[in-house]
Amino acid sequence: MDERARAADGEIHSADYSVPGKGVVGNSPSGILRAVAYPVLLLAVVGVAAFALRLRWDPAWVSPLFLIGVISYLALLERLIPYDRNWHPGKAEWRWYGIYFLLTMAGSGLAQLLVALAIGLISPEEPARHLGAEIPGALLTGSLVSYAVHRLGHRNALLWRLHGVHHVPEKVNVANNGVNHVLDIVLAQSLVQLALALVGFSRPAVLVAGLFVAAQGYFIHANIDVRIGPLNHLLASPEQHRLHHSTDLSEAGHYGSDLSCWDHLFGSFTWRPGREPAAVGLHDPASFPGTGEDLAGAG
Repeated sequence: MDERARAADGEIHSADYSVPGKGVVGNSPSGILRAVAYPVLLLAVVGVAAFALRLRWDPAWVSPLFLIGVISYLALLERLIPYDRNWHPGKAEWRWYGIYFLLTMAGSGLAQLLVALAIGLISPEEPARHLGAEIPGALLTGSLVSYAVHRLGHRNALLWRLHGVHHVPEKVNVANNGVNHVLDIVLAQSLVQLALALVGFSRPAVLVAGLFVAAQGYFIHANIDVRIGPLNHLLASPEQHRLHHSTDLSEAGHYGSDLSCWDHLFGSFTWRPGREPAAVGLHDPASFPGTGEDLAGAG
């Protein structure tokens, strides 16, 4: 049985942790930046999505360029309003994180290619329903499948051998969001894309939902001192995702990386205001090689 399943035999409960000096939002420049950081990101999602739909931009280049912009924005925020300065990557970590990021992007691309070959590009070019209905539907469908795959990755011993690679770092930051086993990415992305295609969501709807999911995925992993308050009960956040990476398995819920509604529905929501993990990483560090050691051993 994998390490995550051993502590998850019922309702998940969290302990309260408080780190002095974190989460203080005032009228200082840094306080203002903390307040506007997330709204600016959401506005960017809406703006890029609107232009992409109106001008019929090709998703093949919109999505990668948008992702680069999101990562750059969040990396800057990590320097300006860090949650924990000790979580900044070192030089050696940057090297391995970069390699993992490229593998993650390759795995994501391969997943979409496999789905396209398997189902013959069945997603319609134009929406069969109004985009106002399609976009929320695509977001909810993809989010639910992603939640299920993620949770299974923690509960199934075989899948944990893949997904556990992501939990090896003892930091949570934008750079190590890309630390993944390539097969974990292929599996998760294939199932999400397949579900969206089989339901019949149009490519514009999938593009818009994908922009939001990409922004959220990197936002929740950012080492930034941002609080979103009551929105935590609707959207995933860095506050929740740090708990997900906690070494204390009793509080390591939060399998949703975009929406938090599934965590509420399925009993894996553990966040409360002021709750922070004492440490992040693996509950049993000896169960996995260190970040990069698996790649070095394969070389």
